[in-house]
Order: sequence, then structure tokens, then C-alpha cells
Amino acid sequence: MLIHSDFTTSYLMAFIMGLFSSMHCIGMCGSIIGTLTLSLDANVRSNKARLFAFVFNYNFGRITSYTLAGALAGLLSTVLKVPFDNSVGYRVLQIFSALIMASAGLYIAGWFPRFAYIEKAGIFLWKKLEPFGHKLIPVKTRLNAFLFGMIWGWLPCGLVYSALLLSATTGDILRSALTMLLFGLGTLPAVIGIGIMTSWLQKLARQNRFRQVVGVLMILLALAAAFPWLYPMRIQHHSM
Repeated sequence: MLIHSDFTTSYLMAFIMGLFSSMHCIGMCGSIIGTLTLSLDANVRSNKARLFAFVFNYNFGRITSYTLAGALAGLLSTVLKVPFDNSVGYRVLQIFSALIMASAGLYIAGWFPRFAYIEKAGIFLWKKLEPFGHKLIPVKTRLNAFLFGMIWGWLPCGLVYSALLLSATTGDILRSALTMLLFGLGTLPAVIGIGIMTSWLQKLARQNRFRQVVGVLMILLALAAAFPWLYPMRIQHHSM
């Protein structure tokens, strides 16, 4: 079966990036879900099905924001490429994305802690949005949970920024948005997991060797982003 190159070089890569960022998601978003859970009525917290519905809506809102950010990244990339030849602009974005992704891999492995400074890029916007999130606490409805997730989806995160740069290299608003949607879906096992799965991931996240393996895999993804023709799963779609 032939696989279109868009899927293997952007969509699948974004999904894998989301999976690889699991331990980072637990550290950042896990505490937010804790805040969300504690703000819920005791009757909701004691009912796993109702609690899951609130957590699902929170994540639905978060991933919606990622998708919107992807659309904006796609729009911005088309504007930035205007002064350049189309292929040159694409390669500049591609290489820059790969550098950020490799830095993220080094950060996850514990070899480049200064990568966290990239998160300051979104501080200004976050300071404007954060008060609206606090106004939704305590969360009383699933709609509030969705809106809460949409706001917290803009929380400054270097790994999200690296995914945004990857999405920008698609050169298309719709494909850029879809790339971020798949990145968000990749983060779900870590963020939406309740109980056993979260505890298991937390144990893995504390293991330096596991973090290093994930970091190296992220760096390999960065190489695949910079040199997509070397990507082993990249199969060009040929017309009949």
C-alpha cells in the first residue's frame, strides 16, 4: 500500500512527537488536570465515568487550541515565504524546525536544560490568557472544561513550539492544522490517562535511561524532518 509523503513526513512524525513528549506533558499538564479535578464537585470526582467526561472535554479544548495554532502557523509560513523562492522558504523553515526538534530531544534526554528558555517566547500571550482560565475555576460544566482546556492549550511549551515549526513546513494552512491535531492526539495517552496509566508513565519519566532513549529518538525525527528523503517510511504517492 502506498503512503503519501505528507503523512509520513509531517502527520505521523507529529503524532510520534506527541507520544515522545509524554513525560513532559505529565509534568506540565498533569498538574493542570489535578487543578481541574480538585475543582470539580465531589460527586463528579467519585464517578469515574463523569470524571472522564470532564477530562476528555478539557483535552478536546486543549487539542482544539493546538489545531488553531497550527492553522496560524501555516498562515504565517505562507507570508514569510513570500520574499523568497517557494522552495528556498520551505527549506529554511524545514531546517529551523529540525534544529528546534533536535534541541527538544536533547532537552528530554537531560542534555540541554536551557531549551526551556524557548518557552519564554509565549509568555506575553500567556499572561493575557491565564486570568480567563482562573475565572473558569471551579469547573462546573463540561463546556467550562472545554473552554478551560482551550485556554491552557496556549500554555508556553517548547515541545509544542517545535511541533508548530514542523507544522509550518507543510506550506499549507489545512495541513499545518492537521499536523498539530495529530501532535495533540499523540499527547493523549499521557494527559488523559487516569490512575494506572499515569502512574506507569510517571515511573518511566523518572528513569534517566528511558528519557535518553526518547531524546535520541526525537533527534532522529529531527534528522528525518531536515532530510525527509532519508526517512525510511517515506513513500511517494504516484499517480496511475
